Amino acid sequence: MKLKQYRVREFRSIWDTGPIEVDDQTTCLVGKNEAGKTTVLTALYRTNPIRKGDAVFDETYDYPKREVEDYRFAVENGEREEAAVVECTYELEKADLLAVEDVFGPDVLSSNTFKYTTYYGDGNGKYTLTCDNAAARKHLASNPALSDDLRAALGAAATWQDFAVALDGVEATDAINAAKKLVAKVREKELSHYVFNTLIWPRAPKFLYFDEYYQMEGQANLNALITREENDKLLDSDYPLIGLINLARLDHRKLVATNNTVELKNKLQGAGNHLTQRIVKYWSQNRHIQMRFDVRDAKAGDPEGMQQGVNVWGEVYDSVHWATTPLSNRSRGFVWFFSFLAWYEDVKRQGQNVILLLDEPGLSLHGRAQADLLRYFDAELSGHQLLYTTHSPFMIDPTKFERVRIVQDLGIDAPEALPKEEDGTKVLANVFDATDDSLFPLQGALGYEIQQTLFIGPNSLIVEGVADMLYLRAVSGELEREGRTGLSEDWIVTPVGGSGKVPTFVAMLGSQRGMNVATLLDIQNSDKQLIEDLYKKNLLTKKQVSTYADFTGTAEADVEDMFDRSFYLELVNGEYGKQLASKITLAKLNQNVPRTLRAIDAWLADNPMKSGSFGHYRPARYFTEQLATLWPKVSDETKDRFEAAFKHLNGLLRK
Repeated sequence: MKLKQYRVREFRSIWDTGPIEVDDQTTCLVGKNEAGKTTVLTALYRTNPIRKGDAVFDETYDYPKREVEDYRFAVENGEREEAAVVECTYELEKADLLAVEDVFGPDVLSSNTFKYTTYYGDGNGKYTLTCDNAAARKHLASNPALSDDLRAALGAAATWQDFAVALDGVEATDAINAAKKLVAKVREKELSHYVFNTLIWPRAPKFLYFDEYYQMEGQANLNALITREENDKLLDSDYPLIGLINLARLDHRKLVATNNTVELKNKLQGAGNHLTQRIVKYWSQNRHIQMRFDVRDAKAGDPEGMQQGVNVWGEVYDSVHWATTPLSNRSRGFVWFFSFLAWYEDVKRQGQNVILLLDEPGLSLHGRAQADLLRYFDAELSGHQLLYTTHSPFMIDPTKFERVRIVQDLGIDAPEALPKEEDGTKVLANVFDATDDSLFPLQGALGYEIQQTLFIGPNSLIVEGVADMLYLRAVSGELEREGRTGLSEDWIVTPVGGSGKVPTFVAMLGSQRGMNVATLLDIQNSDKQLIEDLYKKNLLTKKQVSTYADFTGTAEADVEDMFDRSFYLELVNGEYGKQLASKITLAKLNQNVPRTLRAIDAWLADNPMKSGSFGHYRPARYFTEQLATLWPKVSDETKDRFEAAFKHLNGLLRK
């Protein structure tokens, strides 16, 4: 059974969310703080919670405060209907349909979907399900265990009353008694009531809600825990702890009663090893941790509530620092991840049918750890529908934007109260209706993805600017057309916007697992130390750090120096012809200036342009636009220089 859609009305900050379409696998609710994400999730949870005591909507606390008394008065005086707080639409899957068909036949249900609407009050819900009574009676009448005469009489019954009378008029058999019992239950209310409450709703998934309040303490008094469990008064933090104990394949009741130290130690060691394997699989922040448990009699100096009976302590051992710390002293992100893992794994072990609702999962996790969490969601939670809220770009999968729903409340930024139809929390699937603040996490996720896919790849070549990228790709294409070596398409050319940014980008890209990084950079005397530091500080190997000077045979060089100076001047004159005071010729430039760009800058300082200013990008663009005309003028020496660079770089590729 799948949740397909739900809608929340008149609950806390919500007047009407509008229909919220739910993905078959994962739905991500994105929005700014105070937009109402938690409210949208909480409302859904209460419709069928895994903790029965949470299935209540209390109008005193939950109805929008500014009109709660008006609402009560109107309902009491019959001026309006009760608020339909949450309306859920479910779709029955094959197993659900078979459960109904086995009893009443394949034609009893008019649709494979049904609605369940929850109202204010304790467990106050109503279903919408249409059943075909005639089809149900026809199926029951076709039972081969009945006599031909009885099947004919039952087939002619126009009502359940007639059906029951026909059954009463024959000698009782096991088949007839079973039919009588079933018909009696149907007649108590109606067919749809029996089908829904007996065959369908018991199969509906429970909602498992998890937020930071469910984080375990990592230590507990087992006697007190058992008492709370028996009295059905478990604390929020008890649930993941019990899950942890179960996941560790321990029994807290047996732990209290054990009288064999060696057996206990072996169980605890095995539990720690089992949990360590589960944790490190999805916790990339520290691969050197080990889970350990200690169970021992309480001491007078133990924490309050743990001074009598038997205590359990969960600890984390760090094999790098040779240090053991209480679980509760680890980072908030680790405790959150560990607590959820413990509770969920226990739910999975019990085979419970749940839909997972996670409020701000991984909020205190590092960005990369949040990526680990998304990986965990896809790999381990695929057997359940998952809805989670976030405002972090790292918790949004940019390849699956169709899963995203935008949560926003225009009223929190409006200077005056908005009309109800515009006010309160809304949930949108259409980004065109979203505010800039609501879109920000999506923009962040998309921007990161664009950077990763457009300018970053498994093999990334760092260059200083976009002009370098244009020249390299244009020349590479022409060389390949001539049967010579071009720059491999496996290289993603990454312009970083200046030599000063190169170390940061190299450090950032090089730290990513599986990333192969190389450089092809401009070089002048002032840059030499910066470039040398790329390999001297072990950011890259020396052969991965290339400059244009390596291929021009000069001490300094820019990408423009890979061309003959006279040819590059043709590009400049072609692009800036109308802006130059006069055409720049080779004879006008100081031949003692080693770099072409520097020589041009010196000439322009004495001969200013009539308008605008000189830049490196425009000649590069002109070259690519006029390539068919200009390429025949490119010298063989220029081609040799570029080809030598391409051969060197291609030799660095990681296959």
